[in-house]
Amino acid sequence: MLTCDICGEEIMFEEDMRTHLLLSHLENDMHCPLCSLSGVSYNELCFHISSAHPDEQDQAHLTLPSGCSAETNTAVMESVDGQTATQLPLTQSCTAGDTCDGAGSVTPTGASSVTTDSVPHKLNITAESGGSSPGETLPTTSILRTQGAKTRLKSNVLCDEGYIGMKSEHSKAKQKRLSSRRKEELFSCPMCALVCSSSFILQEHVELHLQEEPSAEGAGSPGSDLKLAKQLQMEEEQRMRQEEAQREREEFKKLQRQFGLDGSGGYCRQMERTMEKAVDRGLMAPAEFHSKRAEMMESVASGVDDGSTRTQGVVTALKEYYQTECRDCVHVWLSADTDHYCSSAGDKGWGCGYRNLQMLLSSLRRTDTYAPIIPEKAVPNITQMQSMIEGAWKEGLDPQGASHFNQRLQGTRAWIGATEIFTLLTSLGISARIIDFHQPTGPGDTHPRLFDWVKQYFTQSNRSSRLPPRLIHTKLPPLYLQHQGHSRSIVGLEQRKNGSLCLLLLDPGSSVSDTRKLLSRGTVSTAVHRIRKFPGSLKHKQYQVVAVHGVLSAEEKQNSIMTSRTLCAERIP
Repeated sequence: MLTCDICGEEIMFEEDMRTHLLLSHLENDMHCPLCSLSGVSYNELCFHISSAHPDEQDQAHLTLPSGCSAETNTAVMESVDGQTATQLPLTQSCTAGDTCDGAGSVTPTGASSVTTDSVPHKLNITAESGGSSPGETLPTTSILRTQGAKTRLKSNVLCDEGYIGMKSEHSKAKQKRLSSRRKEELFSCPMCALVCSSSFILQEHVELHLQEEPSAEGAGSPGSDLKLAKQLQMEEEQRMRQEEAQREREEFKKLQRQFGLDGSGGYCRQMERTMEKAVDRGLMAPAEFHSKRAEMMESVASGVDDGSTRTQGVVTALKEYYQTECRDCVHVWLSADTDHYCSSAGDKGWGCGYRNLQMLLSSLRRTDTYAPIIPEKAVPNITQMQSMIEGAWKEGLDPQGASHFNQRLQGTRAWIGATEIFTLLTSLGISARIIDFHQPTGPGDTHPRLFDWVKQYFTQSNRSSRLPPRLIHTKLPPLYLQHQGHSRSIVGLEQRKNGSLCLLLLDPGSSVSDTRKLLSRGTVSTAVHRIRKFPGSLKHKQYQVVAVHGVLSAEEKQNSIMTSRTLCAERIP
């Protein structure tokens, strides 16, 4: 019967003893003496040293933790005849019955001999343990020497207090390292509240999540990721469309406010607000406010302009000026007599189109050709002209323009342009043309073709070969000139000695006082200088001109109504 020197277990055969020593004491928690690897078995440690430290395995001392008792002993079986040796961890306590020699060896009482076979590695194993306290057994190192079938146990007692303290510090550092390692190796699932201790476990857990989701949706096919990507793309596109629609609505509201289509009121409402502000500032008495408001309402109801913004005799004053002054002009062409209408407090910022239309109508009603077909002998006011344009839309003229204004102009501050002027003239039976100078035709974004066309317009009545006189006062109506944001009326043209052309423009933005300077000889030169426009002064990208050139018959009017469904201008060039 054999007894284990480490744990005292009795074993029958030597083969069983070797197995017991290998399984119970050798394959404990070990660590590599050459690196920081720990927590492996003896076989794993041997394999690690042979593969990771092949050049240092002969000098390796494998460190083993404690076995059965608080201290740890290491038994190394060596071959005394120079053969290979095997290492077996043994736990040995130095008791009162042991005999220690002066060299530090101890012969335990009742030690049994163990017979071993040759093993493949030659390693010296040094055991480490923590410190000991009084009354506890002391750590020893047991060496089993084999010679033939007999083994002699040689023990070295390690009682060094410094060694014990070193082992204690090492144990504490190891515990701290292991605890911090566990803390760092916690992995949280991104799809639930589960915390895993290993990344491999977390991967398997997340894969279970991914497998459950397609099965719940009835998908589970390899194309599920593609479907998810398409769904996300559709959601992103829908969000972008919504944002774009919101931006378009905001821009449309801005345009509505800019062009007077936001429902904030028309001429009457703006005039009332202006007078109310004047009363608040002390510039107008309340009694005067009510008096002017009553006059305004009476004028609106009559449909006739009150003449507060009109200046008569402008073209006649220009004719007198060119007869006596401005000798540097070779030729001067003037339109028929035209009154100037300027913007008032009720239409400031948006009424230029209506005021130019009043200038044109004031000239037409003085001409024998057009006077019979104009229903009113007096020039209509803004609200009346808005009503007349709405009536032209009802006749079928310019349905696209009517749709743009929602079939309504009265009570709004909507801007009108060349197409609305054409629509109103056509509804009155007056033939008109729209000429579109859609791009610059000269250097510096100028429009010399526009000036040439205006010259052809004013010279159309003089077809003789005679040299025209210096001043030609024609019976032609003025031209309506439109560009982005504003419109004016062309009432004349100058041709200088150097061949350059100059337009004479009446601007609704000019006040009554500025326009009346044309009527005074002392200020006419300065006033004419302000209405002159050379090619370098007209640099907008696009200009449109409305020209009147006759009267329509009933059949021609119906044809004009039919063709106005797709209203087209004459493009130059």
